[in-house]
Amino acid sequence: MTTRVREMTDADCAAVAGVRVEGWRSAYRDLLPAAYLAALSVAEDTEVRREHLARAGEEVVHLVAERDGEVVGWAAFGPDRSPGAGPGDGELYALYARPDVVGTGVGRALTDEVAARAAARGCARLSLWVLEGNALGRRFYAKAGFAPDGACEPWEVGGITLAELRYVRTL
Repeated sequence: MTTRVREMTDADCAAVAGVRVEGWRSAYRDLLPAAYLAALSVAEDTEVRREHLARAGEEVVHLVAERDGEVVGWAAFGPDRSPGAGPGDGELYALYARPDVVGTGVGRALTDEVAARAAARGCARLSLWVLEGNALGRRFYAKAGFAPDGACEPWEVGGITLAELRYVRTL
């Protein structure tokens, strides 16, 4: 099945929110409290996606992956937000695929497009943060050429604190 990656538009916000909420519920079901995941709202997240897209400017890029005209994945990237990051440092802020398409190439298509666009913007490296307990995500990023660089930060969500690891890829 063909995956098409394109820039996200305002019309995609509800679909992207659905991908993100479903993605969180699937990827983090063993990491975050069930009540927190159950309370996630596609309607509320749609408004957050709309705000983020409107504020993105030229520096932050939001992409969607489509199959048969339906949004099945989403990624966002831009300048690295880490203290000390240089002008050649980019960051993959988010990457989600609908649970029913995980393992079918959607994530890879988005990652490849992010890397190509980041390199075209002059980025020499791309970083991302992944939950330490997200074994599937960590394997995916390793296969995509990312490796942990030793940085670890606490991330507080749903009333608990988890460890996030930074992964880096040279472009």
